[in-house]
Amino acid sequence: MSSLDERRARFRQYKTDVKERGKPFFPYAMFHDTVMSLVVVCVIVGLACIWRYTDILGSLIGPEADPGTRTFVPRPDWYFYFLFYLLRIFKWPESVILATVGIPTILLIILLALPFVDTRMERRLSRRPVAVVAAILVVISMGVLTYKGATAKEAIASEVKAAIPSWATKQGFQNNKEALAGATLFAESACTNCHTYLGTGSSNLGAPDLSAEGAKGKGIDFQIAHLKCPSCVNSGSPMPSFAALGEQNLRRLATFLEASKGGQ
Repeated sequence: MSSLDERRARFRQYKTDVKERGKPFFPYAMFHDTVMSLVVVCVIVGLACIWRYTDILGSLIGPEADPGTRTFVPRPDWYFYFLFYLLRIFKWPESVILATVGIPTILLIILLALPFVDTRMERRLSRRPVAVVAAILVVISMGVLTYKGATAKEAIASEVKAAIPSWATKQGFQNNKEALAGATLFAESACTNCHTYLGTGSSNLGAPDLSAEGAKGKGIDFQIAHLKCPSCVNSGSPMPSFAALGEQNLRRLATFLEASKGGQ
């Protein structure tokens, strides 16, 4: 008997068993699932309305964001901790796409394909060692990554700060205290989240590389004005204002940028 004949025979047996001992999935079980899904959606909508119009679940809008802060540690929601830590592992700009899209998408495709690839009727765990080991490894990996992401310290600023001595040597401002202080501010203010500098950081929203910013001859005053109000200097700029850093810190940052001549 061919494989197709075996499947047809099993299906006929299934239909016979359903008629004798139970109800078919459609429409009975499907109706129950639909009702339960509707209940879940209603609960979510209800909680959203409570959150929107009352203070029972906390305030809808938190305090206004301060782009000048150097102490805030960003954290995603707990169910994204594993992805958060993957970005720590694949921290180079060229590999970010692998951590955010590549690995999760590959795993999701494998999960969706499993029912079509593995069509064996055997479901006893003792007879399926590969599936059991794979499931255990996935659970352990997700657990470890989630734990690491939840307990991870803010290492981004310290990693960028560790590169400052090499920046100073390459750019030639190792004896310029104002420029060195500005470089520290540059690292602490998470400027490398959007800009790149001598290979450090990532380029987002079209933010330019600042390694040779000082070679453009814009001057300290221009840099300070731009840091205070980027959209005033460059119309449509998505960069936030850093006026909250204060005049002295802005001058240090401007000195650092003007000292950046594109050193090799």
